[in-house]
Amino acid sequence: MIRLRNVSKSYDGGLTFAVREVDLEVRPAELLVIVGESGSGKTTTLKMINRLVEPTSGMIVVDGKSVSESDPVDLRRRIGYVLQEVGLFPHMTVEENVAVVPELLGWDREEIHRRVEDLFALVGLDAGSFRLRYPAELSGGQRQRVGFARALAAGPRIMLMDEPFGALDPITRGGLQFEFRRMQQQLRLTVVMVTHDMMEALLVADRICVMEKGQIVEVATPSELLTQAVHPYAAALVRSPKEQADRLEALSKASGA
Repeated sequence: MIRLRNVSKSYDGGLTFAVREVDLEVRPAELLVIVGESGSGKTTTLKMINRLVEPTSGMIVVDGKSVSESDPVDLRRRIGYVLQEVGLFPHMTVEENVAVVPELLGWDREEIHRRVEDLFALVGLDAGSFRLRYPAELSGGQRQRVGFARALAAGPRIMLMDEPFGALDPITRGGLQFEFRRMQQQLRLTVVMVTHDMMEALLVADRICVMEKGQIVEVATPSELLTQAVHPYAAALVRSPKEQADRLEALSKASGA
């Protein structure tokens, strides 16, 4: 579905590299999470898939075709994209925000209306209550649901997500993580998600790609990382959530004693 072959990105003519010689394959209907600290190259890698950032070298293939051969605007219309801050248009209603891409693609009005209705149901919003509201009238979790609906509006098979839950409170965040995972499996979406939160990655991913200093150091399932991480940096990233879980278990046992 998505393949990156020897992909590098330099912003200064090759003196330094934000991403260096990345090789990665994302399988159909897989949710692959890229993790790493700030500056590890994870967001740059994500943005090169839909050409928001152009690679310096290497090849990226989506659905069997090099992205360099695709019109960037057309490519982005075919790939859903969700940001931490959502990026809804403040002067448009919720319905108008969700309908943006179908309208650009020339869908007829009735088809767009049916699609918006279906998407409201999918993301757990009541169309009658929310369609005519504006983004400023919504909570953070509601705005993020609208962001999911907008990204899904044109029926993409691929979705890119950059820290999609990072601005939410813990309760809303946990609920939306679970609901998005359900949607992803139901629709069989191929998803690449970036996060700095290792616990989040462990909870939602099929596989986790660990990046350090612009390079991939390990790709493994959550179970494999928890039990047998090979690279020292990957092992250090999973150590904290494991220690937190151990402390919570100890507190639970102590309170029950």
